[in-house]
Amino acid sequence: MMSLEIIIAVLTVIIVILVLLLAGYQRQVKSICRQLRFWKKYDSNLMISREIEWGGIGDLADILNEMLELRKREKKKYMEKEQMISDIYTNLSHDIRTPLTSLDGYFQMLETAKEEKEQKRYIRIIQERIESLNDMLEEWFTYTKLKNETYHLKMERCLLSRILKDTVFSYYDEWTKRGIEPIFDITEKPAAVMGNPEVLRRMIQNIIKNGLDHGEGQMKIALKTEGMNCILRFENQVEHPEEIETERIFERFYKADEARSKNSAGLGLSIAKEFAERMGGKIRADVTGFCFSIEIKLPMVQ
Repeated sequence: MMSLEIIIAVLTVIIVILVLLLAGYQRQVKSICRQLRFWKKYDSNLMISREIEWGGIGDLADILNEMLELRKREKKKYMEKEQMISDIYTNLSHDIRTPLTSLDGYFQMLETAKEEKEQKRYIRIIQERIESLNDMLEEWFTYTKLKNETYHLKMERCLLSRILKDTVFSYYDEWTKRGIEPIFDITEKPAAVMGNPEVLRRMIQNIIKNGLDHGEGQMKIALKTEGMNCILRFENQVEHPEEIETERIFERFYKADEARSKNSAGLGLSIAKEFAERMGGKIRADVTGFCFSIEIKLPMVQ
C-alpha cells in the first residue's frame, strides 16, 4: 500500500513538473511571437531574448536573431544605396546647372556677335564648355557603373610602363600650353600588372587631370618596382596645402577648392580609388609642406 502511495506521489510530482515546464515553454513561445510582432510593427533593432534554452528554444532564438541581423545589414546597405542615389541626383543637377547656364549665355552672345573673330571666340568657348560637360557626365556614368555590384572588370596582363607613357604623353599639348615641363622617373624594368588597359588609362588620366586642375607648377610622375608591387607616384605643388584633407580626398563629391572645381563632379579621385581597388591595389594621398602626392600600389605579375 505504501509503495502505491509513493508511486502516485512521484507521478504527481512528475506531472506537476511537466505542466510547469510546458507552461514555461508556451510562455516562452508566446514571448518570442510577441517580440516578433513588435519587431515587425516598429522595425525594431532589438534582438530576440529568451529565458530558457532547452526544447529547441535556444536554437530557434539564435536562428531568428541571425535572420534579423542579416535583414538589418541588408536594410543598411539598401539605405546607403538609396542615399548614394539621392546624393548623385542632387549633385548631378547642381553640377550640370552651372555649365548649362554658361552655355546658354554664350549662345546668346554668339547670336549677337557681328565680327567673325568674336564669333570664333564664342564658338571655341562653347566647344570647351560642351567638352567639360561631357567629361562630367562621363564621370557620373563611370562612378554609378563601378558602384553596381554586378559590374566586373575584364582583367588581363598589362604592361603598366607602356600604358603610363602613352597616357602621359597624350597630355603633352596641355602641359605645353600651361608652360609646365613634367619630370618623369619611369623604370626601364618590365612592370606588368593584372588589370584592365582602359581602366588603367582612366585611373592615370583622373590623377593627372586632378594635378592640372588643382596643382601648381611642375608635376613629377614616377613608376618603380618594389618587391612584388608596382608603385605609381604623382607629385605636384599646391598653393593651400592646409585646405586638403587627405583622409577625405578619395570620398565622392569631395572638393577641397570649390572655386576651381566648377567643371568637375568631384568624382575623379574617387573613381581612381575604385579602379585601383578593383585591380587588387591600394591608393593613398599625402601632403608634405606644399607637395601633394598620390601613390598607387598594384600587384606585379610576370
